[in-house]
Amino acid sequence: MGLLSLLRRIRGTQAKELRILLLGLDNAGKTTLLKSLASEDISHITPTQGFNIKTVQSAGFHLNVWDIGGQRKIRPYWKNYFENTDILIYVIDSADRKRLEETGEELTELLEEEKLSGVPVMVFANKQDLVTAAPACDIAEGLNLHQIRDREWHIQACSAQTGEGVKHGIDWLIKACSKKK
Repeated sequence: MGLLSLLRRIRGTQAKELRILLLGLDNAGKTTLLKSLASEDISHITPTQGFNIKTVQSAGFHLNVWDIGGQRKIRPYWKNYFENTDILIYVIDSADRKRLEETGEELTELLEEEKLSGVPVMVFANKQDLVTAAPACDIAEGLNLHQIRDREWHIQACSAQTGEGVKHGIDWLIKACSKKK
């Protein structure tokens, strides 16, 4: 037992921790979203070749966020990170309409995974600051999100670049996990 956990135990204020898996296709904005949440510089983002882990504080929760690369060759390894996931954040590039079908197929496969059964899903329809971005309601319809019945889900229009909409999504996921715990 570490000193910090011992002190928390003595004080009786064990922080609530959530394990969040952050997935989506490459170039969807996952790392930008994570760095934005952690109040880090987002001016120089490079493609994630493996994974990034950050702990972010929000509403009395420690959000342990696992950002896994989205390149096609990395996606088969996503399953190695499913264990003990409290919430799945799936990020979509709303301006990349050509890959909407591909991102939908990946999301469908994730929702069928036994280890993610019942895990709430937050879909961030990212890059809403771009003129070519599809509205979140169109993305929800294109992905058939309204047919999901085995878990809570929410789609949130956002821009990881400007931060718009991100807080609303995080508020939803904290509420969803508070109900679940």
